[in-house]
Amino acid sequence: MKKYILYKIARPIITTYMKLFYKIEVIGKENIISNEKNILAGNHTSNLDALLIISSTKNTIRFLAKKELFKGIMKPIFLKAGLIPVDRTKKDSNVKEMTLKALQNNETICIFPEGTINRTQETIIPFKYGTVSFASKTNSYITPFVIKGKYKLFRKNISIIYLKPYKLETNNLEIENKKLMNIIKGELEK
Repeated sequence: MKKYILYKIARPIITTYMKLFYKIEVIGKENIISNEKNILAGNHTSNLDALLIISSTKNTIRFLAKKELFKGIMKPIFLKAGLIPVDRTKKDSNVKEMTLKALQNNETICIFPEGTINRTQETIIPFKYGTVSFASKTNSYITPFVIKGKYKLFRKNISIIYLKPYKLETNNLEIENKKLMNIIKGELEK
């Protein structure tokens, strides 16, 4: 059976849905790396963000998602789609193990470093260290992305901008986390 078959089945449906109802604009698509260790990391504005990312690239993306989404019938569906459940209340060695294994297999992971949807008036909220920690442990690229606008039906009011991928320059996670935050915040404030 193919790997993440439900993701591959759902992608064209999600892409059609997003293009039809939200008229998304994708900028910097050429910055998305394929067949290498890569972490997509960006701001989190809505429950629709994952659908926006899925519809904006042909890569199979493994999302880190809060464990609360993995209930009932959705649990096997999300797992077969390649999502990785995260318990945000504690450090979970299973999440770490699954994410590191995926990156070692040259899969693309998507992390929203804010850890939740930003419902504040701030441009971004402080990032968790997972993105830079996983990048450091696996020598992965980080491809920052920025979601701008609001999801409004039938309007071209939402865009995703993929910025240039880079590798960490130091082993100092605090410095690297601030760097990632500043890259994303800087693009958001343009």
